[in-house]
Amino acid sequence: MERLTKEKLVLAGLTVFSMFFGAGNLIFPPFLGASAGTVTWIAVAGFAVTAIGFPVLGVVAVAQSGGLDRLAGRVHPKFAFIFTLLIYLSIGPCLAIPRTASTSFEMAVVPFLKEGTSSALMQFLYSVVFFTIAFVVALKPDKLTERLGKILTPILLVLIAVIFAGCIIHPAGAYGIPSETYQKAPFIKGFLEGYMTMDTIAALNFGIIISLNIKAMGIKKEADVVHETIRAGFFAGGILLLVYSALSHVGAVTGGAFGLADNGAQTLNQAVQFLYGKAGLILLAAVFFIACLNTCIGLISCCSKYFCTIIPKIGYRTWAFLFAFVSLVISNAGLNKILEISVPVLSALYPISIVLIILSFAFRDGKRWRAVYVCAIGLTGITGVLLALAQAGAVFLQPVLIKLPLYTAGLAWICPAVVGIIIGVIIGSVKARN
Repeated sequence: MERLTKEKLVLAGLTVFSMFFGAGNLIFPPFLGASAGTVTWIAVAGFAVTAIGFPVLGVVAVAQSGGLDRLAGRVHPKFAFIFTLLIYLSIGPCLAIPRTASTSFEMAVVPFLKEGTSSALMQFLYSVVFFTIAFVVALKPDKLTERLGKILTPILLVLIAVIFAGCIIHPAGAYGIPSETYQKAPFIKGFLEGYMTMDTIAALNFGIIISLNIKAMGIKKEADVVHETIRAGFFAGGILLLVYSALSHVGAVTGGAFGLADNGAQTLNQAVQFLYGKAGLILLAAVFFIACLNTCIGLISCCSKYFCTIIPKIGYRTWAFLFAFVSLVISNAGLNKILEISVPVLSALYPISIVLIILSFAFRDGKRWRAVYVCAIGLTGITGVLLALAQAGAVFLQPVLIKLPLYTAGLAWICPAVVGIIIGVIIGSVKARN
């Protein structure tokens, strides 16, 4: 068996980490810490399940099944095409890629603008520079390990370590009293916060690029590529756990000293200004810029690779340019409207992604247990779509949906998924006997 050296495994793991770790991953843990206070570590445990566990399992599931199209194909080939297409569009140019530019602009540029400066003009200029850099780096997807793993990610980790070290050496205060939402069930609340990072969907996207970089490191046999992809995924999960824990601690001591801010970005702002003054704002700007750029590069690469398989006549570079250009336009002109449309779509896709990952481990024989995949994904998908429609404004659906168990917790799809699995197992067992 061909194995990556320790150095190459570390680089591959850092690359996977950099693709996952974007603006949302920076903001959620500090806000969790500020909100949870003295029960921060119980909440972090719940957060880790959905913000680390499911994404890592997503990488493993895609690697073992030979790609997202094959994994989703266990339900039906047409479902696989539509589901995969919607995921790439939603997590790519329709939402996540434009958001990397708009979020990093708000954190890296806006705090330094002088009064009277045209924010719209500066955002346009910033997005041109941001997407140009992302496009150029993404032109060689097999080189992402060298560029993200060797350069940008280590810098990002050092900057985060500087913030964490400051809180250890010179803490702003002690952990505060948990907010009302964290007092009763901190683990469940943390679990739900991690669920909202949407990294599980991203994991289904990143598999193709991770495998490509593993092959570029000299691993040729497909089985060995799968094995090393899984190792890199678990290594990245370990780094995510360390970083999330550090940021949660930063949020906990900051929240205890200054009270609960409106969001995680404000919590980080309070922390760095207390520790380093105005220099802290520059430090935080660099953190957000690098984190958002890494994710943007990874998403452009993944989406371009996928669309090359659908329409091979249009080359990878052309697709990368199109995604960068469209994302640039959306990030400046219509991001709010796109968010209104895309967020409900993501809400419908996310439960399907979780169930698909779970089924890939529980029912590996896709042919024998096809009924399980069809029934479980079918009921989950129907529930997810109805929930998304209600979220988008179809109020008349709420009286029906509210009767579903776990509706108030945002997990109303779980019972339909379980029912679908039971029905599928019964059908599959009967067919096997016959």
